[in-house]
Amino acid sequence: MVDFHHNFHLFFDGFGLQLQRPNVPKPIPLRTQIGEGTFRRFVPRTDLDIVFSDLTFYGDFLMPLTTKTPMVEIHYCLQGTRVIHVERNQYEFAPGMCALELIDAGKAQFEFTGNQPYQDLSIALPISTFHHYMEDISGDRHLDFFSLLGRKPFRLFHELIDPAAAVLIRRLTQAGQSVRNLELECIALELLMSAFQSFLFEQKLPKLSRIDRQKIQQARDIMLKNMTNPPSLIQLARMIGLNDNKLKIGFKELYGTTVFGYLREKRLEKAFLLLQQGDLNVNETSLTVGYANPSYFSEAFRNKYGVNPGSLRRRSF
Repeated sequence: MVDFHHNFHLFFDGFGLQLQRPNVPKPIPLRTQIGEGTFRRFVPRTDLDIVFSDLTFYGDFLMPLTTKTPMVEIHYCLQGTRVIHVERNQYEFAPGMCALELIDAGKAQFEFTGNQPYQDLSIALPISTFHHYMEDISGDRHLDFFSLLGRKPFRLFHELIDPAAAVLIRRLTQAGQSVRNLELECIALELLMSAFQSFLFEQKLPKLSRIDRQKIQQARDIMLKNMTNPPSLIQLARMIGLNDNKLKIGFKELYGTTVFGYLREKRLEKAFLLLQQGDLNVNETSLTVGYANPSYFSEAFRNKYGVNPGSLRRRSF
C-alpha cells in the first residue's frame, strides 16, 4: 500500500512544489501564476503529517487530486474559504471551522476562492494509527474507519473551532525552526483527542433526534463563540428554536454536563493554555476567558488544576 504521506506529495505537486522531504521547518514559498504564499510542513513521527498553508490566489483555482491511500485528517480553516468536490457532493470549509475528514482512496477536486487570504492547518494520520487510537487498553476496538465511512469515499464531521483548540493551533502555526518533535507531537495529539472526543466518542445518542442534536451543537457553538458574554439559558433556547427544558436535558445527554458547566470547563481549559504561553498575566487571562472577577477565576482554576494560576504562569518562563 502507498504511504499516506503520498497524498500530501500529490497535493503539493498540484501547486508545482516538490515537498517530498519529511520536515520543512522554513516556510516554502509559492510564487506562481495561480497565486502566492507559503507552506510549512512537519512530520514529527512517521505516522503524523502536519501542514500549515498561508496563501492568496489571484483568481478562483481548481485543483484535481486523486488520493492513493485512505487516511484521517483534521482540518482547521482559519481564513478564507475552500470547497472539496467528491463524486456529486460538495463540502465547504468556512473560517472558524474544524472538520474531521475520513478519506478513502479516490478522486476529488479542490476549489479555492480567489483574491482573498487563505489559511488552514491540517493534521493527518494513516488508518492503522487511527484504529490504534480507537482501541481501549484491552485492545478492543469500538470504532472502525470503514464502518464509519460506509460505502462513501469521503465523510465529513464539522463544528466551530473550540477556543482551547484555537490556542493550540496558534502554537503550531507559530512554531519556530528549533521546535522539538515532542512538542509538535503533543500538540497534534491533543487536537486529535479533542476532535475524536467531539465527533466520534459522543455520537451514540439514540434518545436525541438528528435535528435536536444539530440544534444543541449549535447552542454549544454559540456559547463558545460568546465565551466572555454568553446568553442566558432562555435566550440560548430561543436562538436555536428549542424550549429551555429540552435544551438542558439534551445538552446534558450530548455533552455529559450542563450548558454553563460545559462553558466553565472550556473557559478554564483555555485559561490554562494561555497561562502556559505566558503572554498574558492572571488578570488579563481572567478577562479573556470571561471571568470579570480575578479572585473568583483564581479559585475556580485552583479547584480544577490544584495550582494557582499565577504559579503556572511563572513556571512557563
